[in-house]
Amino acid sequence: MSMAGGVRGGRGSRVSGGDTKLQREMNKEAPEIPRLGGRIAELFQPYRGRLVVIVVLVLISAALGIVPPLLTERVFDDGLFPPSGAPNMTVLAWLVGGMIFAYVLSSGLGIVQTLFTARVGNRVMGDLRIRLFEHLQSMELGFFSRTKTGVIQSRLQNDVGGVANVLTNTVSNVIGNTVNVIAAVVAMLLLSWQLTLIALVLMPVIVFAQRRVGQVRAKIAGRTQESLSEMTAITQETLSISGVLLAKTFSRQQAETERYSGENDTQIELQVRQTMSGQVFFALVSVFMSAIPAIVYLVSGWLISGAQGSGFDPGITAGTIVAFTTVQSRLLFPLMALMRVALDLQTSRALFARIFEYLDLKPTIVDLPDARTPSMEQSHDGSVEFEEVTFRYPDASSDEPPTLDRVSFSVAPGEFVAFVGASGSGKTTIGSLVPRLYDATSGVVRYGGDDVRELRQGELMDRIGVVTQEAYLFHASIAANLRYAKPDATDAELEAAARLANIHDTIESFADGYDTIVGERGYRLSGGEKQRIAIARVLLKNPRVLVLDEATSALDTVNERIVQRALDGARSGRTTIAIAHRLSTIFEADRIYVVGGGRILEQGTHAELLAREGAYATLFEQQHRAG
Repeated sequence: MSMAGGVRGGRGSRVSGGDTKLQREMNKEAPEIPRLGGRIAELFQPYRGRLVVIVVLVLISAALGIVPPLLTERVFDDGLFPPSGAPNMTVLAWLVGGMIFAYVLSSGLGIVQTLFTARVGNRVMGDLRIRLFEHLQSMELGFFSRTKTGVIQSRLQNDVGGVANVLTNTVSNVIGNTVNVIAAVVAMLLLSWQLTLIALVLMPVIVFAQRRVGQVRAKIAGRTQESLSEMTAITQETLSISGVLLAKTFSRQQAETERYSGENDTQIELQVRQTMSGQVFFALVSVFMSAIPAIVYLVSGWLISGAQGSGFDPGITAGTIVAFTTVQSRLLFPLMALMRVALDLQTSRALFARIFEYLDLKPTIVDLPDARTPSMEQSHDGSVEFEEVTFRYPDASSDEPPTLDRVSFSVAPGEFVAFVGASGSGKTTIGSLVPRLYDATSGVVRYGGDDVRELRQGELMDRIGVVTQEAYLFHASIAANLRYAKPDATDAELEAAARLANIHDTIESFADGYDTIVGERGYRLSGGEKQRIAIARVLLKNPRVLVLDEATSALDTVNERIVQRALDGARSGRTTIAIAHRLSTIFEADRIYVVGGGRILEQGTHAELLAREGAYATLFEQQHRAG
């Protein structure tokens, strides 16, 4: 859990005037993603057939939408006020019936269109979420070690959720409103080209203003999502059971609240800015569009009065004026909707850029096109070899010494070897290179005689089991946690693995046995119980190589002995590589390697190394005095 945010001034400060954190953040540029518009359109490619149906429904609805206004002119000029003088009820009844039928049919088609639109939009959003999740799963371990979990969660939830409205409604809104606008303009031209010019004269100015507003909103949207990421990260860090425990034991609850409050203030300010950006613009557009009918009345009066005595007939009747203002009112809503969609698209560009930024990350550890299955020959399966391996972490400074420097050793199938040394000596890195959690910077790591970079990762990992210092358990039953290694394992297989890990009797002593819920990260269990369940889980997949990364270093002496007995049973018939802190756990190793400064300093059995009176003997003496 990172506590740095709690002591930095930026996290706990309130948003105020001057050079605030928010203003500095707003000056940062959002990531540029090439072909963003095209890539968004590609998301809809699998649903082309349904999009065609939506387009057809939209076109029919739009065509039906202009029928009632056009019929309105005939209602006034042929039904209510015909040249004969008296209302023509027959014509009026047919016209009114046609208008009602158009309304009913348009509404029915609208329901079907909404259904198709919702399904396509939510499918696209679901595909995007799965695609992002799957891609993140493929990233190497180093990516997660340098990225906050909360930030990753925010990209997956907040960013994808932020574009939900665009993905769900944009297609139908753009097509439907565009067709409605075109249809309304055509209808207005048919009614009166003079009045149409008056109604549309300021459209170019409005479109230009809308683009400027959209650029501002897009920038704010990007910063809003970054702030949400930080809030999610703080929540994930501080409200996990480990984070809460840490805050309580150091009395830092208030400091954590202030840290969260500072980011919350930033979020509030950004949300207000996002809400208010464009409000003046839309208010002016609304006033302009609402005032057009009044202007139409004035211009119509001027045209009609000017035509009297001049012989020029503008073709404007009472029915024309009523129909025109009716059509013009139908232009207002789709036009405003198109502008809002355009703003939403501009705003969402920042969110899509953040999503595609993650999708464009390239995993550094991937299978080669001709990757093959690890050797299954008994004489090779389970052997491990390092040949002149040098390793430097990707984010390490170039002037830092490598974590491993030309390390070479070999482990035969079934051997038990151990690596010991001071913290930071590089021994844990050795354990990470065996299952290819990282790739060597130079040199070769081999499994079964084959370079691990030439093997399929999934099949390599099936042969290697890793038990780490921290046993990670899901908030689920013991059986579910065990079956994570082998989903189709039988109850008998679970019991066999648990017995081998020396945990079966303990599980049976629980009221719910294997159905016992372990709590988040197994918090309801003791450290020794969690570790033995983790060992049983690894044994369930029956690996050829067992990597024990300081598996007992966090346990007390009693639990260490219990877990050690479980590990003794787990090693049987397997190649075992133990990364050890406590030397008492590796006395029986076939060979012990002493690591220091990224290099192997000594090797031999426990007795041989003690007799040599070198680095190992010094470590042993230090632990003997401390114990």
